[in-house]
Amino acid sequence: MKKLALLSLSAACSVYAGGYKIPETSVNSMALGAANIAHTKSADASYYNPANMVFMKDENALEANLLVIGLQKTNYQGTAGGIHDGVNIDAESETFFIPSMHYVSPEVGMFRFGMSVVVPGGLTKRWTDSPAVDVAEEFTLQVVEVNPTVAIKLGDQVGLAIGARVLHSSGVIKSSSVITRNMEGDSYDYGYNLALSYRPIENLSLALTYRSQVDLTEEGTAQLYTGSTLTYDGGATVTVPLPALANIAVAYTLPTKTTIELVYERALWSAYETLDFNYAGNIGALGGKFDDPIAKDWIDTNAYRLGLTQEYKTITAMFGLVYDENPVPDDKVSFELPDSNSITVSGGARYTINESWNVGAAAMYSVKEARTVSNEDVEGEFSNSNIFLMSAGVEYKF
Repeated sequence: MKKLALLSLSAACSVYAGGYKIPETSVNSMALGAANIAHTKSADASYYNPANMVFMKDENALEANLLVIGLQKTNYQGTAGGIHDGVNIDAESETFFIPSMHYVSPEVGMFRFGMSVVVPGGLTKRWTDSPAVDVAEEFTLQVVEVNPTVAIKLGDQVGLAIGARVLHSSGVIKSSSVITRNMEGDSYDYGYNLALSYRPIENLSLALTYRSQVDLTEEGTAQLYTGSTLTYDGGATVTVPLPALANIAVAYTLPTKTTIELVYERALWSAYETLDFNYAGNIGALGGKFDDPIAKDWIDTNAYRLGLTQEYKTITAMFGLVYDENPVPDDKVSFELPDSNSITVSGGARYTINESWNVGAAAMYSVKEARTVSNEDVEGEFSNSNIFLMSAGVEYKF
C-alpha cells in the first residue's frame, strides 16, 4: 500500500512529463500543446517564459482562464496479484474545473514583473471494482503553484528572468481490503525557475527555460485497519521529488504572419529513486509492508512539441501536436497510475475585441497508448486512459 500511495503522489503532481500532468494553464498553451516557450506575446509569458516579458508592449497584461479536464474510463483486462483471473474492469470517469491567472507588469525601470497562479498537476483515480479497489479505491492529489517572476532586458536581443515557485499540495489516499487505509496530508514547498530569450533577427526567437526540482514534503495523518481493528492512528510523512524540467525552444515567423515553434522538453524523473514512508509511532506487524524503503527507479523522459500560430487582423488561430513519454517502468505500473506514452492534438483561437480586450478558447485530446505489463501487481493490459481538455479565457491590457 505504501508503494502504491507514493507512486501516485509523485506522479500525480508532475506538470512535466508522464503521470497526470497539466502543462496547459492558458488558452495559448492549450491550443499550442504548450509549444509557447520561444514565441509568447500574452500574459501567460510570466509562467512559460518570463524572459519574453521584456519584449512585450509597455503595459499591464492580465489573463484569467478556466480549464475543463475530462478523464475517460481506464479499462484493465488481465490478472492481478496472481490470484484474480479474468479481470475486466473500468475506472470511474472524472471531470474537473481548474482556474488560473497570469499577469505581466509594465516596465519598471529596467525590469518587468510577472505573477502566475496555476494548477500545474494533479490526479484522481477511482475504482469501484475488485481487485483495483483493494489498493486504489481513491488516489487524489491537488497542487497549486504561485510563481512570481522578474525579467531584465540586455540590449535589444536578450532577455533574462528568474522566478520563485511556491507550491501547496494536498492528497487523499484510500483503499479497502483485509487491510484498510485512510491517509491525508499536505505541504508547502519551494523552488525556482530561470529563463533566457534571444532574438538574433527580427523573426527568429530562441529560448531556454528551467524549472527546479521541488521535494514535496507531505505531512499528515494515517489510519490503518486490520479487519475492523484500528492498528495505527497517527502522523505520517513522506518526501517525493517533483523533478527538474528543461526546455529548449525555437520559433520562426514567416512573412505571412505564420509562426512555427519547436520545443524539446526534458524531465529529470530519475531523481525518483526510492520512496520511504515514515510514521510518528509504531505500526506493529505492518512495519515490513508499509515502512521499508522501496526502489522506484523512474527514468528521465522527453516530450516533443510542435506549435503553429497564424495571425489575422482580429483572429489568431493556433494548432499543436505533442509526443510525450511516461516515466514509469513496466514493473511499477499498477491501478493507481496506469500511465503510458501519449500523442496529443490541439487547436484554438483568440479574438481581439479592441486594444484592451481579447478572448479565446481551445481544446485538446490526448491519446494514451494501450500498455501491456507483467509484474507482481498486474499481468494484463491498460487501455482507454485518454484525456480531453478545454480552455476558455479573457485577457485585459491597460
